[in-house]
Amino acid sequence: MKQARIVAHYRGKYKVRIENKELLAEISGKMMYTASEQADYPVVGDWVRISQFESDHALIHEILPRKTFIQRKAAGKDEAQVIAANIDVAFIIQAVDRDFNLNRFERYLSLATAGKIKPVIVLNKIDLISKIELAEKVFQTKNRFKKIEVLTTSVLSDNGMVEFAKSIKKQKTYCLLGSSGVGKSSIINKLLGKNILKTQNISLSTKKGKHATTHRELFVLKNGGMVIDNPGMREVGLTDTGEGVEGVFDEISKLATACKFTDCTHNQEPGCAILAAVESGELDKNRYLNYLKLKKEADYYAMTKLEKRHKDRQFGKMVHGVMKYKKRNL
Repeated sequence: MKQARIVAHYRGKYKVRIENKELLAEISGKMMYTASEQADYPVVGDWVRISQFESDHALIHEILPRKTFIQRKAAGKDEAQVIAANIDVAFIIQAVDRDFNLNRFERYLSLATAGKIKPVIVLNKIDLISKIELAEKVFQTKNRFKKIEVLTTSVLSDNGMVEFAKSIKKQKTYCLLGSSGVGKSSIINKLLGKNILKTQNISLSTKKGKHATTHRELFVLKNGGMVIDNPGMREVGLTDTGEGVEGVFDEISKLATACKFTDCTHNQEPGCAILAAVESGELDKNRYLNYLKLKKEADYYAMTKLEKRHKDRQFGKMVHGVMKYKKRNL
């Protein structure tokens, strides 16, 4: 068995890198049989154990423990979808001309924090707005996220791209997160110095981004840093990321310790320290409302997950009882 890293994921197929060589790979039958949920399958960034059976083909037998990960709620399902693994830094990108939304930043920040990944905010396409508009957006962002680094970039004018490239260090893994059309693929093309990834313009009919990236892939830059490109996400549902939400809203979590009631929901209870902070202006109202929304979403997912496990246990007990009855009476 050899150790390799997943560098690309296509439908049912993978590309792994081992000793500066890339192989096409698929998971073993045993691994497929024992997998019970999406998180049991390899993702880009995973370290895996493989066996090579041809000069350019391999079988994946095992996923090594993930140090960090990005996961979201799978669209239309009550299960987690791991997007990428073993990431050091997540660049959370928005296009300042159309995509700028502080609440959306907090949603992505919750995903990164829950996966123990350092987040960096990137305001992209700064050539499309005036300097006054940009200064206002930078101020709003830094004022809302005082502890998080904020970068500004434009691939077209090259503004900020030197600083962006310098922030990527050798042997570290980075991923780009954001909606479709925010410029993730263009940034990676710029970092690579060649147009490897397809890019698309914003749809004129919907004013929304088009999916340029159709699969996840890890690229190694000249300086030895590694960058993962992800398809744009229009749905960023939270899973059991309660810890991530509390981490992003740490000042609200600290205020909650001063509430009169230990089970305070921070909606209308008397003696709620969080509501008092909102009323006094100490806490931004929009940030407070988004905290309630994200916390409710994460709590709901955790609750449905527990309920599903309970139902599975009850069903298992019923099957076991039926088998015992048959054994005794047949």
